[in-house]
Amino acid sequence: MTAAALLTPATVIASLEPLYGTPHHLPSGDPLAELILTVLSQNTADTNSGRAFTQMLRRYPSWEAVAEAPAGELIATIQGGGLAQQKGPRIQAILRAVFARSPGGNLDFLNALPLDEARAWLRSLPGVGPKTAACVLLFAMGRPALPVDTHVERVAKRLGLIAPNITSEQAHNTLERLVDPTDYYRFHMLLIKHGRRTCAARRPACGRCPLAGCCPASETTPG
Repeated sequence: MTAAALLTPATVIASLEPLYGTPHHLPSGDPLAELILTVLSQNTADTNSGRAFTQMLRRYPSWEAVAEAPAGELIATIQGGGLAQQKGPRIQAILRAVFARSPGGNLDFLNALPLDEARAWLRSLPGVGPKTAACVLLFAMGRPALPVDTHVERVAKRLGLIAPNITSEQAHNTLERLVDPTDYYRFHMLLIKHGRRTCAARRPACGRCPLAGCCPASETTPG
C-alpha cells in the first residue's frame, strides 16, 4: 500500500485543522437568503458577492421587490458581485419560482422533508445545481449535505479521494458517501481554505502542505 492510499477524509481533516483551525458552524436559519447569496457567490470572491448582497438588501425592502424589480436595475445593483448580467435574471427566476410554489417565500418546510426530497425541491428551481442546493441545506438548515465547489473538487482529486475524471455532480455523490456526515461542514471549509491558500489551481505550494508526503499529486511525495 502506498502512502497516498492511506489518505481518508478523516486524515485530511486531522492534517488541515492544525493549519487552518477547527471550523464551527451555526446554521443561519434563513434558507432563501442563503440561496440568493450562493447564486451571487458563484465564480466570484466572497467579498464581492457579500458586497453585492448587501447592496441588494439596501435597495429592496423584500424578496418580492427583488423579484419584481426591473431587470436592468437589479443588474446594476449587483454589478459589483461579478457576472451580474447572468446572475440578475437567474435570481429573479428563482425568486418567482419560489413564490409560485411557497406563499411568502418561506422555505422552512424543507426542514420537515426527507433530505433527498428537500434537495430535489431546491434543484427543481431554475439554475440551481447540486452545490447551491447543498449550500442551502448545510449552511442555512444544518442538514447533512456536502457542497463541492471548485476548490473542494480540485483538492479532493489531487489527494486521490475521488477519481480525476469524474464530473462535478459525481464528485458530490462520491464525497458524500466517503465523508462522515458529521464532518461535512469541517471538510468543506477546510478544503476551501486549503484550495485558496495552499493547493491553488496554479502553482500549488506543495512545500508547505501538511499532506504533501502522502498526496499523489505532490512533487514531494516519495516514489
